[in-house]
Amino acid sequence: MKCVPRWTLAALAVVTAWGSVALANDPIEPRADRFVQISSKNKAERTQIADAGVSIEAVRSDSVWGFATREQLKDLQKQGFEILGDFDISVARGGHESGFDFPAKDAKFHNYAEVTGTLRMLVSSHADIAKLVSIGKTVEGREIWAVNINTSQDSLMSGLSSKPGILYVGNHHAREHLSVEVPLMYAQYLLRNREDAQIKNLLETRDIWIIPMLNPDGAEFDISTGSYKYWRKNRRNNGDGTFGVDLNRNYGYGWGTGGSSKDTSSDVYMGPTPFSEPETIAIREFVKARSNLTILLSFHTFSELILYPWGGKHDPISNKQDLMVYEKMAKTMAGWNKYTPEQSSDLYIASGDTTDWAYGERGIFAFTFELSPANTGGASGFYPGAGMIDKAFNDNLKPCLYLLDLTDNPHRAVSTAASGFLKNYVAPAVEPQLFWN
Repeated sequence: MKCVPRWTLAALAVVTAWGSVALANDPIEPRADRFVQISSKNKAERTQIADAGVSIEAVRSDSVWGFATREQLKDLQKQGFEILGDFDISVARGGHESGFDFPAKDAKFHNYAEVTGTLRMLVSSHADIAKLVSIGKTVEGREIWAVNINTSQDSLMSGLSSKPGILYVGNHHAREHLSVEVPLMYAQYLLRNREDAQIKNLLETRDIWIIPMLNPDGAEFDISTGSYKYWRKNRRNNGDGTFGVDLNRNYGYGWGTGGSSKDTSSDVYMGPTPFSEPETIAIREFVKARSNLTILLSFHTFSELILYPWGGKHDPISNKQDLMVYEKMAKTMAGWNKYTPEQSSDLYIASGDTTDWAYGERGIFAFTFELSPANTGGASGFYPGAGMIDKAFNDNLKPCLYLLDLTDNPHRAVSTAASGFLKNYVAPAVEPQLFWN
């Protein structure tokens, strides 16, 4: 993984903060090497920008911010879009001069080895109701770890259950390290508070699966040399000097119908075929084997959003009852975490994502949480500092429990009993995250 020469900050020369940037070409691994602001006034224009292969990371009323290549910017300018900002990556992240690589101030973030060790310690302390399993291997051969929490020993041993099931997934995108920490803390929270009467009832009646780190290859690459690389994709060798497929554009439902790219150097490269990647295959096969799954939650960063299908088309969900359930669930959760609830494509079209596939092909009620910080208008939101971990977890504890509560019947969301115990729920004291390494 680390034998590939990297493009470095030293290879970037800033001319002006809002002017042009001279960059040294990397003949080994070309990629989206500019962080840009592009004029756009509505979701149709944002979709055009996404279709050009730009990885949109923040949306404002008059513009978007994201990662782009020179070729993509030239194409957009030909289409009449105005490039409002064109930044050196170091400027984009707030002008930091040195690398991070989870330095002292970010030491609470877990790399792959630490995630693995933490999960092993956690399940060994609760072996009667928790098990650690691998659902598959990554491109580079790393295990994709999943924690199963189930009070039935037969179900725990087999990995299959008749109880209603829920799946929480983090880290589709490598640089979104906060999306690892929240599900990791959530697994810890459920097991540490297993004797709380209300938590105990949920644990006894649900089949719970938590995958904190789906893309460990990309996450490790992002921190491999002492400087954050803003790496998004996995580490597939595309065979043309580029690396990586955007895992959240590689799912089969509506694959390649907009908001993704055939350009292998794009941050939103969809892959050569649907489910071309071992990571997305692992999720597909895992879900297909478990017909008891009714809800899926995918953690991402950033912008503080609650998103639901469709992402790949502007049409609303045609099943009116399901749409009502989605809207009610999203609005209820937003009341706790103060995020903005909306259909994914209200931002821009993005096809081949997890939630569209889960709902469109499997009938699973699926949401994406874009965690904190709020829309910063800059790329620094991917690396918000360790202080954001506890905030993101606390903001989303009730939403996560709410989904767990509704796993028996998501349509219950529109009834007066929708919030269940959460209406008057007082969470046990939240301890600081355990097992810092």
